[in-house]
Amino acid sequence: MRGTFAVSQMIATSNLKAIIGTGITGLSVARFLAQQQQAFVLLDTRDNPPNLAAVQAEFPGVRVECGALNAETLLACHEIIVSPGVAVATPALVQAREAGIPIIGDIELFVRHARAPMVAITGSNAKSTVTTLVGEMAKAAGIQVAVGGNLGTPALELLRDDIELYVMELSSFQLETVNKLNAKVATILNISADHLDRYPDMRAYILAKLRIYFGAENIVVNRNDILTHPPLAVGAKPVYFGGRADFGAFGLLDRDGEEYLAKNLTPLLPARELKIRGRHNIDNALAALALGDAAGIPMAAMLGALREFRGLRHRCEYVASIDGVEFYNDSKGTNIGATLAAINGLARVPSRLFVIAGGDGKGQDFTELTASLVASRCVLVLIGRDAPLIASAVGEQVPVHVAQTLKDAVNLSLALATAGDAVLLSPACASFDMFKNYEDRGEQFCVAVQERVTL
Repeated sequence: MRGTFAVSQMIATSNLKAIIGTGITGLSVARFLAQQQQAFVLLDTRDNPPNLAAVQAEFPGVRVECGALNAETLLACHEIIVSPGVAVATPALVQAREAGIPIIGDIELFVRHARAPMVAITGSNAKSTVTTLVGEMAKAAGIQVAVGGNLGTPALELLRDDIELYVMELSSFQLETVNKLNAKVATILNISADHLDRYPDMRAYILAKLRIYFGAENIVVNRNDILTHPPLAVGAKPVYFGGRADFGAFGLLDRDGEEYLAKNLTPLLPARELKIRGRHNIDNALAALALGDAAGIPMAAMLGALREFRGLRHRCEYVASIDGVEFYNDSKGTNIGATLAAINGLARVPSRLFVIAGGDGKGQDFTELTASLVASRCVLVLIGRDAPLIASAVGEQVPVHVAQTLKDAVNLSLALATAGDAVLLSPACASFDMFKNYEDRGEQFCVAVQERVTL
């Protein structure tokens, strides 16, 4: 029964497991192990986790330790299951690993028990959009599909005997603790600098992403991003997406003066029929088609789903038009790569694009924004803790304004913009210096815009 293991029984067993983290992922692992009648202890690196009372109520017989990880507890365990938010480089975890204790995550546990094939999706940006879209394609085909992982429902809560296909968004943090994913189809959509506050360098970040290809039957690769290409040792022949149509690729094809999404050299769908906006979303559509095709989803169902897909909240989401100025909410743009994709997708020279950016920069090099900002006639309106770093990085090549609040940034952008211009919230930063999360930031942006609509 869930949560009924006595502490003395747990310590006595040779198969005791440690769960690190009492958040959403850790709780999903605890519930799964309890259902499997496996003994475990719960640890959280925070002194007072926000849901501690709920954890203790649900698992009254399970020992819970809070604060710095106790190496003695970990060394007494048969296996350690670490939540994505906890770095495997934590000293107590390093000590446990050196002692020969396996350290895995919830995705490795999921792989051990999943009976249906998996489409595995990672990338610095766009993975939620593509994951959701592939899921919608499968549903349109009548496939019993489960969608989750880093997006929405934790992986272990998706396990069911009637599932025919899993579509999983996976972060680099989750992939760190995967031994062999064995996906039916795997992809890295793109790679740009991110999470450098956790990884020592870009190489470590890229290596974590590349683990998604281990054991994959089919591989889908971004033709325009060399960093997404698999190591030769992986072996599987890749299918490419992006750029112009070609054999062995999903790309764009011009036919009778109109641009089409195409497979090989066969036109599939006019690009104008997509409801998701921006050139980067054309790439997302091509990636979803390539993934679904490799997973065996019928093309007709995929195209039908693609015609109806309107995108996700906070991802280049159209908000409103005020006096001919369009506003877009891309609050999910939490790194430079995401913001570059949004800028390149929405810029319409000679019109100007006002980009509201700033927040917690996570150690990124913001000089990488400069070329696109200049080419797209962007004006920066900066907020948040690292606004000075961004302003210094772009120098005098880009017009820069500073606002104290997000609402001030909206009002300032509208005051400076003229009909035909656009305002894009795409911070290139995490949100935690000013907001609860990126959703809160995006919602506050939408409210500020709507307030101006009603004036």
